Amino acid sequence: MDVATLTIEKVQELLRGRAVTARELAEQHLARIEARNRELGAFLSLCPERALAQAEGIDRKISAGELLPPLAGVPVAIKDVIVTRGVPTTAGSRILENYRPPYDATAVARLEQAGAVILGKTNCDEFAMGSSTENSGYFPCRNPADLERVPGGSSGGSAAAVADGLAVAALGSDTGGSIRQPAGFCGIVGLMGTYGRVSRYGLIAFASSLDHIGPLTRTVRDAAVMLGVIAGRDPNDSTSADVPVPDYAAALERPVRGLKLGVPKEYFGAGLDAEVRAQVEKGIARLGELGCEVREVSLPHTDFAIACYYIIATAEASSNLARYDGVRYALRAPEAETLEAMYHRTRGRGFGAEVKRRIMLGTYALSAGYYEAYYLKAQKVRALLYRDFVEAFQQVDAIVTPTSPTPAFKLGEKTDDPLEMYLADIYTVTGDLAGVPGLSVPCGKTKAGLPVGLQLFTRHFDEARLLQLAHAFEEAGGFAL
Repeated sequence: MDVATLTIEKVQELLRGRAVTARELAEQHLARIEARNRELGAFLSLCPERALAQAEGIDRKISAGELLPPLAGVPVAIKDVIVTRGVPTTAGSRILENYRPPYDATAVARLEQAGAVILGKTNCDEFAMGSSTENSGYFPCRNPADLERVPGGSSGGSAAAVADGLAVAALGSDTGGSIRQPAGFCGIVGLMGTYGRVSRYGLIAFASSLDHIGPLTRTVRDAAVMLGVIAGRDPNDSTSADVPVPDYAAALERPVRGLKLGVPKEYFGAGLDAEVRAQVEKGIARLGELGCEVREVSLPHTDFAIACYYIIATAEASSNLARYDGVRYALRAPEAETLEAMYHRTRGRGFGAEVKRRIMLGTYALSAGYYEAYYLKAQKVRALLYRDFVEAFQQVDAIVTPTSPTPAFKLGEKTDDPLEMYLADIYTVTGDLAGVPGLSVPCGKTKAGLPVGLQLFTRHFDEARLLQLAHAFEEAGGFAL
């Protein structure tokens, strides 16, 4: 049995057929992590006792002949910005190096209720601020497709873990593309639901009006199963939506013939790598062959998305990260003689360069005399971006774009130029700003063997349509274009 190719469906089949036990599956994945993680850097911490206890509980259910829950025995990894009771949760930052939360995030609790086996916490850019997982406060993560390249970010550890067979599925977070971009770079599926579809309770906040939790998986069906488990209203999160959760897996087989797909011209201009463009255009053609009607649309305010995002996101980060001051929990610099000195030394020592940069940008945008010029104007642009999507969806059922302008870049290639790094998210930040659901699905590879991602957007709370299209693409061989 090759654990590196297992899907949720295959795990369930093996367990029901008594071909393997849940404990054996957990042990095999933990052994693979032990063998591979030093080179890959995908995990920051493991919780083997918790994993094996969960697995043994599933084995007892099987022995008793009980009906298995949807994720029974499935080894899952959790991005280290999502809290787990008693397990280190650092957000990839030294300032939270010794933090062990007293509770589980709602998404984690729902996974365990569905039978998932939690293996450990995955590497990420510090406080989810980055596009390459090079901003981790501990060590960078590498792309399984090419160890000299980044896995994307900020959910790079989760993407690498799934792509390399260290977990069957993983949770990530997406604020400006942090699920979809690493999924595209690593050649797997990454799904961001509508804002409010999945509870953010227990997600360490970066930018609260943009943050999402979502799954990274090997197949679209697995993404549908994972979303079905974690989605739904949560009284602990006032922004979670009280909207019915459909049976996403059941919707996968619906025919896609006749669906209208919009291709936004703004996503195919300067800066798009020629090989990425060629693969995405092949993918769009494949969807056309499936009977979808493809037409050009316009999202006219796309050019302003990066500037808008990096004002709103940094402003919210400035506010959210004010709590890490050395007073209540986490790191405290020991030798300070005054409160002000303790603040300076704690935050100076605990935060990395990118986090400091974003706190300063956000604080500046919110400061007296600049609030109206920057933050307020960015919110107005966000409203225009939202309207762009609403108007486009009056013409089409879904929008299809590249996930990223380039394939995975080399480690260190963009670290000296923050603006160039920020532009890696140029096609993904729009979905977060508009609050629409988005998904990256593999769309072949470049000549060098680097994965290319194709991105789909649909209307708010229409994740079923998103998954339906991606599944049809997968079944038609779109992964291997």
